[in-house]
Amino acid sequence: MCPSGIGSSNPPFVTGCQCPQVMFLAALSFAYFAKALSGSYMKSTITQLERRFDIPSYLIGIIDGSFEIGNLLVIAFVSYFGAKLHRPKIIAIGCILMSFGTFLIAMPHFIIGRYKIETSIRSSVNSTNNLSPCPASSPESSRAGDRPSILPSRAVGCERESSVSMWIYVLLGNILRGIGETPVQPLGISYIDDYAQTENAALYIGCVQTISVIGPVFGYLLGSLCAKIYVDVGYVDMETITITPGDARWVGAWWLGYLIAGAITLMSAVPFWFLPKSLPMPVEKHDGNCTPEQTRFIKDSPTMEHKFRPEEPPNLHLMANEFVPTLKSLLGNPVYIVYLCVTIIQFNSLIGMVTYKPKYIEQHYGQSVSKANFLMGMINIPAVAVGMFSGGVVMKKYKLGIMGAAKFAFGTSLVGYLLSLLFLALGCENSKVAGITASYTGYVICELSLFSDCNSGCLCSRREWDPVCGENGITYVSPCLAGCTSSSGSGRNTVLDDCRCVAMANPRPGNLTATLGQCLRRDSCDKIFPYFMALSVLSSFIISLGGTPGFMLLSPHRCIKPELKSLALGIHTLATRTLAGIPAPIYFGAIIDTTCLKWGYKTCGGRGACRIYNTSAYRIVYLGLTLGLRTVSFFLCILGFALLKRHIKKEEKIALTNGNAELESLRKEESSSLHCEQFILGPDCNPDRETRL
Repeated sequence: MCPSGIGSSNPPFVTGCQCPQVMFLAALSFAYFAKALSGSYMKSTITQLERRFDIPSYLIGIIDGSFEIGNLLVIAFVSYFGAKLHRPKIIAIGCILMSFGTFLIAMPHFIIGRYKIETSIRSSVNSTNNLSPCPASSPESSRAGDRPSILPSRAVGCERESSVSMWIYVLLGNILRGIGETPVQPLGISYIDDYAQTENAALYIGCVQTISVIGPVFGYLLGSLCAKIYVDVGYVDMETITITPGDARWVGAWWLGYLIAGAITLMSAVPFWFLPKSLPMPVEKHDGNCTPEQTRFIKDSPTMEHKFRPEEPPNLHLMANEFVPTLKSLLGNPVYIVYLCVTIIQFNSLIGMVTYKPKYIEQHYGQSVSKANFLMGMINIPAVAVGMFSGGVVMKKYKLGIMGAAKFAFGTSLVGYLLSLLFLALGCENSKVAGITASYTGYVICELSLFSDCNSGCLCSRREWDPVCGENGITYVSPCLAGCTSSSGSGRNTVLDDCRCVAMANPRPGNLTATLGQCLRRDSCDKIFPYFMALSVLSSFIISLGGTPGFMLLSPHRCIKPELKSLALGIHTLATRTLAGIPAPIYFGAIIDTTCLKWGYKTCGGRGACRIYNTSAYRIVYLGLTLGLRTVSFFLCILGFALLKRHIKKEEKIALTNGNAELESLRKEESSSLHCEQFILGPDCNPDRETRL
């Protein structure tokens, strides 16, 4: 039977409820779901944000890492002051800030105007016959390779075009999301731990974590749905749109998902306003066995009696003097330092890999943004969730101690690493693009040029990216560079005729045509992709198996003194977010940018988003950096094993000297701490980060 006695100061709605703990559990689960959904949706829109705002990958990395920046700005204040105030209302305020930040991300869509597709096809008025894609060059035209752009002057458009700086609103919105997310985890989990019965607390926290894993599934599925819808749907005639969702210029309705995610997050704030500041304390937590952290907010708690007596003001000088030796003691623990270094390196690998994984699927295997997000949401994320749950089951069933947990985490990570090496073998060749990856005759040669004899009679621009697919299976950068002299049809049904460059690689007589868009891959890449996805799911599952045991290593008292535990967790969170969550997306994006073969150009000049990558180089730098970081972490793990084993033997030797009873107590403490911390350490890890495989 749920406790029913709640003070008169509580809202009437809550006073009449028999189970306020369940109400709070449901509200917190919904908040976890909402923040995980919006976080994963941000990941799913990375490619579209690049294209819409014409920015490179490293800049997208800065936007993605800004969430951690916002979180770090206020985490100390929220953790300290929030715990002393009305925790449910503080969480509600956080949810409102998250929703405002999500709405702010979508705001640029309603300011910058319609999306302008980079195209050289211009239809004549009231006719299905289009203007010639091959403007004749005059005798005064300069030699091939030096031809100026034929794009019309857009000086007026440059004055109105604000997309160059509109990405700043996305950055600020993501920072605001990070600020709003801060109180949800620490205050929510501590509220449950304080007022739930001991046997139920772990179950409740486990339920919240389970719900948070579902959020990314729906986030990626929402991203898949919105990516299929054109960005300006409802404002333009879709019959005039000449590109498809598989085109490198396609931008989906990215803003729509942010409006949906923002509305869901805003709704999650409502229940917290009707919850009390405190709940009846379970009888079992009134005894002296309760920790001060569990009872410091309960007026009836014996451990809080001193809080209602006059107390002396804190001696800041004394606290400062104590902080330095405490920090020195913690940082002097070699096991903790090695663990910290390992997690920082592995988080760099994990965050960088997962941030750009949908983009890798798009660019390397020729999949659309929508399909890449769908596969992430329906296949990869569930595999991670099942792996984490299975790891916890293994921990409980076999009652693994600290060394057992370390070995299990290392073993699963090693197996996953070896499987990941196979990704390097599942590569695809660059698609044939005339003048970029292949010659106009279809052969791959060292020196390539966008200009050839077949398009020498046309005044073409090297800056345009309006790809067409020739009958010969080769992609050409634009109809002009394909040497096409005429076109017919409209919209996506436009057909380009008399393409002289197509004839160079296909010397059969007749009218050789080309269609809009890049050529579809028809090589072995289509056959390789299912194997890539199967291997991705298997490796994600195996690596996730060791996730729960791995987090346990930070907690046991045999590694870290009890009085240093809070500081150790705080430094761990600060270090992983500062040294992994923020920089990883940035330098991964910068390295990926180096593999770009053809950059787009902004309306007013300057480099925009990448249109086509060197897929072989992309695979090497993306997978190489991911696996390289994990290789370094494994060497540190070996060092950590040696230090941990020596530490345990040293403690057991001391305990044996003091008597067998102390040794037995030490072993029981290790076992119990592992099982207790399974649900206490888990929430310390960002659910978005846990499910990024």
